[in-house]
Amino acid sequence: MPSDPTQAAVSLFWTARADQLAALPDGGLAGGGARAAGHMNGIRDLVAKIFVDAGLPEDSITYEPFLPGYYRARKRWDMAIRYKGALVAALEFKSQVGSVGKNINNRFEEALGTATDTWAAQKKFDAFGEVPPWLGYVFVLQETQETEQSNRSIDALFMADQTFKGLSYNQRYQEMISRFVSDNVYQAGWFITTKSHDDGRVTYDEPLATATGKSFRVAVQGRVNYVRSVLG
Repeated sequence: MPSDPTQAAVSLFWTARADQLAALPDGGLAGGGARAAGHMNGIRDLVAKIFVDAGLPEDSITYEPFLPGYYRARKRWDMAIRYKGALVAALEFKSQVGSVGKNINNRFEEALGTATDTWAAQKKFDAFGEVPPWLGYVFVLQETQETEQSNRSIDALFMADQTFKGLSYNQRYQEMISRFVSDNVYQAGWFITTKSHDDGRVTYDEPLATATGKSFRVAVQGRVNYVRSVLG
């Protein structure tokens, strides 16, 4: 096992993405970034191992399952963990490589809508039973000049939250995940920024203290301990 499994997973993210884009007929030039599915698999597999290391069997993990919603019938999640009939966790794995300004609002709305619908299903018709859902959000952002510069105005018809004034896209993503976790929209987050350098090096950072690999692992262990204490 590598000394830094996150580094290995992030390196695989870039390798898989490059291989998948190169395999497209247009070389990934026409919207390939949106179509390069599977590049998050290394990080997904690392998260799966965190749950196994926390004490759950490998066969408790399901990839791309449908879970019930309230405002819509169902939603496909990236991963779910089920133990003795209970939903231990449901997780989304998202990334953004380039075109951040065009897509950041879509990412916000998708993340909020998915979690809100899942919690509504639990509150309205007890979709997941006596053990309430536990939702995790894992996000990888390519760090570029675009993501780091102070971006556009926050002026609106009414007074906007001044917290967002002057924030870069990177910082806006951090604020989003921080608020998701603090408001219990998602119960755990993991935010990774990364660069693929011209010399072949791949580097990464975890700039949000409440959404690092370490904090995520602690949250997973706590959730697994809770579910096993309830279900035996």
